[in-house]
Amino acid sequence: MSFYRNTVWFLKGLQEYTKGGYEAAERRFSAADLEVSVSGRSFIITGANSGIGKAAACEIAKRGGTVHLVCRNKDRAEEARKEIVEQSKNENVHIHLVDMSSPRRVWEFANGFSQKHNLHALINNAGCMVNQRELTEDGLEKNFATNTLGTYILTTALIPTLKKSENPRVITVSSGGMLVQKLNVEDLQFEKDSFDGTMAYAQNKRQQVIMTEQWAAQHKEIHFSSMHPGWADTPAVRSSMPDFYEKMKNKLRTEAQGADTVVWLAISDAASRQPSGLFFQDRKAVSTHLPLAFSRSSPAEDQKLMSTLEEFAVKFKC
Repeated sequence: MSFYRNTVWFLKGLQEYTKGGYEAAERRFSAADLEVSVSGRSFIITGANSGIGKAAACEIAKRGGTVHLVCRNKDRAEEARKEIVEQSKNENVHIHLVDMSSPRRVWEFANGFSQKHNLHALINNAGCMVNQRELTEDGLEKNFATNTLGTYILTTALIPTLKKSENPRVITVSSGGMLVQKLNVEDLQFEKDSFDGTMAYAQNKRQQVIMTEQWAAQHKEIHFSSMHPGWADTPAVRSSMPDFYEKMKNKLRTEAQGADTVVWLAISDAASRQPSGLFFQDRKAVSTHLPLAFSRSSPAEDQKLMSTLEEFAVKFKC
């Protein structure tokens, strides 16, 4: 089954996830969707010092939004802020240094932010793909800690703050790679089988889609969405997937093309009229499963994921 999923997914990707796929989809976009001012609205973007996060931050800043960059590296964050301010002519761009793989640091940031700021949209973009099984200082597998648990804690901690705002949104940057994975709630930290960083990442991205669906059902006041940016030429792709990058570099999307649907989901009225909890690709809701792939988890498995993440979150709560 994994061979079938991987083959169907790659063929789908060649048609849809590349630069050519974006250019084909772009023909149906409405330019007016992004011709909006978001002055007075506040946005958090994690992993915002490069790639899709930085590109999204720049587009939102250009439209007047107050942008909070959540980054791990101080020097790279300051360089990104400088570039975003120069391009957008918007000084309301702020840096917060947070290691998303550290649950305690995520809790500390969310609690401190909520006391000082309002929030209209959270963009969960930070991610990592570690190709060898590596544990954090808390004993957590690093991909899981960053991509899944960090996203879970930050989102749940900020939900009360989001609910105080008008038209609040949460966008989680997942990946089409999740289509090759069925949720495995029995081995969230990849302790039982041989470790494959690419598959671990895809499993985390499946978990993010399920979290989005669950949050949407629980919190009707907030518009939740997840999305696939396509195959984009970003520093993360170059460093984490060098073989893939070498084969596909002439077909990869630009960072701005990868970020387009993130921005659309974060600021457009058209996006907010879509049902909450869906998975988007190129401004369009798409299926979260490949045909005949048997990748659907049960409601009990989905609920077990959420309850397990809540147990982890409570354990590390400040």
